[in-house]
Amino acid sequence: MWPVLLLFLLPVGGGIPAGVLLARAKGLAWPLTAGLYFASDVVLALAFEPILRLLVLLAGKVPVLARFGAALKEAMARSTAHLGGTGAGPFALVMIAFGVDPMTGRASALAAGHGFVMGWVFAITGDMLYYAVIAITTLRLNAYIRDPNTTMWIVLGAMFIVPMVVRYLRSVIRPRP
Repeated sequence: MWPVLLLFLLPVGGGIPAGVLLARAKGLAWPLTAGLYFASDVVLALAFEPILRLLVLLAGKVPVLARFGAALKEAMARSTAHLGGTGAGPFALVMIAFGVDPMTGRASALAAGHGFVMGWVFAITGDMLYYAVIAITTLRLNAYIRDPNTTMWIVLGAMFIVPMVVRYLRSVIRPRP
C-alpha cells in the first residue's frame, strides 16, 4: 500500500495513473485505492495549509504578495463567472479544484472567505472527482492496451493536451470581445 500512497503524494497529477495501475497489480480493491488517494489529499491539506496561512500573513506586509492575492481573487471571479454565479460558491470552488488542483481550490476558497474545514472539503471534493475521471480512464484504457507503461504515458499526455485543446476550442467558438 505504501508505494501506491507515495505515488499519490506526487505534487502533479501524474501519480494517479501510475498509482492506480500499481494498486491494481498489487490486487488492491478500488475502494481502498480511492481511500489511499483521499489520504494523500488529507496529507496535502495538513502540509499546505500552514504555507497558505503564512502567505496570507505575509501578503499584508509584502506588496508583491498582496498584488498576487488580488490577482488570484480577480482570476477566481473570472473563472466562476462562466459557472453562472458572481461569487465563488461551493460548486465553483469544487470545479476550480477539479480543473486546476486542490491547492488552487483551497486558495480560492480562502479568498472567498471559507475556513480550513469547508475550504478543504471543496478542494478535496474537486480533486476526488478528478481522481475518479483519471482512474476510470486509466483502467479502461489499460484493458485495451494491456501495457501499464504505455497506458500511463497516454493518460499523462492526455492530462496535459486535453485541457489545452478545450481552451483552444472555447476561444474559437466564443471569441473574447
